[in-house]
Amino acid sequence: MGILHSIITQGWPPKTKFNVQDIPDMSGKTVIVTGANAGLGKETAKALLSKNAKVYMVSRSKEKGNAAIEELFKETGKRGILLRFDLDNLKSVKAGAEEFLSKEKELHVLFNNAGVMAVPVSELTADGYDLQFGVSVIAHFYLTKLLLPTLMHTATHSPDGKARVVNTSSLAHEFVSPIDFNTFKDCPQRRKMSTDRLYAHSKLGNVIFATELARRYGDKGIVSTSVHPGNIKTDLQRHLKGLKSFIIDCILYDASHGALTQLYAGTSPEGASFNGKYLIPWARIGTATAVSQNPKVGNDLWNWLEEQVKNI
Repeated sequence: MGILHSIITQGWPPKTKFNVQDIPDMSGKTVIVTGANAGLGKETAKALLSKNAKVYMVSRSKEKGNAAIEELFKETGKRGILLRFDLDNLKSVKAGAEEFLSKEKELHVLFNNAGVMAVPVSELTADGYDLQFGVSVIAHFYLTKLLLPTLMHTATHSPDGKARVVNTSSLAHEFVSPIDFNTFKDCPQRRKMSTDRLYAHSKLGNVIFATELARRYGDKGIVSTSVHPGNIKTDLQRHLKGLKSFIIDCILYDASHGALTQLYAGTSPEGASFNGKYLIPWARIGTATAVSQNPKVGNDLWNWLEEQVKNI
């Protein structure tokens, strides 16, 4: 009943009370958006550029990244900055973070937006992790870790004393419990799981990480949130086939709707008080699952993630 209620209330949300025009002027603010060449990331970058933010657009493809930058320049009159690295390769993530840090001393908002969905179970990251969990959780944990000193420094110089990290999750985080550490790396148990279940684990991982980040760094000026952006039509569904694709397509909203909730978390004045919150469509505070809020689970996942990236 809980999941059914969530599907109904979050799948067909009430009309939004927050729109792009409600975003305050972002002049002087520096932002990173991962997965910014398409879908929610591109819409998020577009809105931020229209409000005068300095936007670093992360893309693994130089061609697609530059094409998105040119398209948004034509639409907004503002040009994003390409930050090219591959989230399925932790050394590439490190190189991307180092490139950013060589250019900037402040980072006001980090949108950990990129993800993959419903890929074949056989697909792994360059480091041997499940592709969905590796991209959505491990890579974003590592990127955030590398940028945390800059985020905290920025918070100390911001008028509200805050810097924000927004993690794009999904309603799918409710579909698994508890989180299974055997799904993270390739192993026989993982290969017996469906791609949908592995996706749900990655989205649960997003919420657990965001919540634990809030616990550990909230008193240092970090505002960490996770968001369910809604049922949104993007390239994320490109691996879906047949009847499943048809059914999903019937309940999807356009990407501009999906960007609203993470923009609300990342830019609104009230968002500065959202540390540890889980947001749902459109731009509302929701309730995440109990396991995602469990301090022991959060600590266990954090320690596991630290172990994976310590020698990169």
